[in-house]
Amino acid sequence: ALAPRRGWVFPGLDPRLAAVPAVLSAEPAARPYAAAAKTAKKGSQKAKQEETKKKKVTRRWRLMSKPVDDVYLTWYYERPSYDVEKAVGMLKKFQELDFTYPKQYVYINVFLDMALQKKKKVDPFASNVLLPYRFTDETNKVLVFTENEQEAEIARENGAAVVGGVELIKWILEDEIQVDFYVAVPAIMPKLIPLRNKLRRKYPSTKRNSLGHDIPKMLQLFREGLEYMVEDERVIKTRIARV
Repeated sequence: ALAPRRGWVFPGLDPRLAAVPAVLSAEPAARPYAAAAKTAKKGSQKAKQEETKKKKVTRRWRLMSKPVDDVYLTWYYERPSYDVEKAVGMLKKFQELDFTYPKQYVYINVFLDMALQKKKKVDPFASNVLLPYRFTDETNKVLVFTENEQEAEIARENGAAVVGGVELIKWILEDEIQVDFYVAVPAIMPKLIPLRNKLRRKYPSTKRNSLGHDIPKMLQLFREGLEYMVEDERVIKTRIARV
């Protein structure tokens, strides 16, 4: 404030102050590669993280030899498998030790190979089979479609629950008649088309052995047979016997 001129107190300051506004007002230098470098850096970090994750392998325990007694950690050993005869013997032994019902059912899980060529698979299906030894006295109710009186009599003699022709269609559509299975002779099939959507997989067909001329054979299969179906795309779970 006492100096009449600034340059007398701080010589050379004026030129520097004059240059400052020019620097501040100037546009910042272009950095065309800055953003790309930053992106590349992030990308490289992400790639490194993914590589690190891939390198991390969960620890797997080595399988040891067979256990020396009947108390052991199951994940250290392979799951044992037995022949059918030995497995059934073990089930009977367990039944005696546990005092369980001696006529309890024996179940089986069948794992199928459903793969076809060109990455295709067999569609899950259902079917019936006659086992060599029946393990239950239960029988299914079977309806027989036929308009031939002689065939109708044969069906009744072999245990058909319901026998008839096109007159049954109305009662089935209205749920007045409900049975477990439906079989038919080929001559009546063109008249049963209205039932296709209603019966779905139970609609008579040669593929399921529910359409044919041998009425006694069809009735035996569906009255006494065991129905099974493929679950989870490849597994059949069903009972096959009693202990």
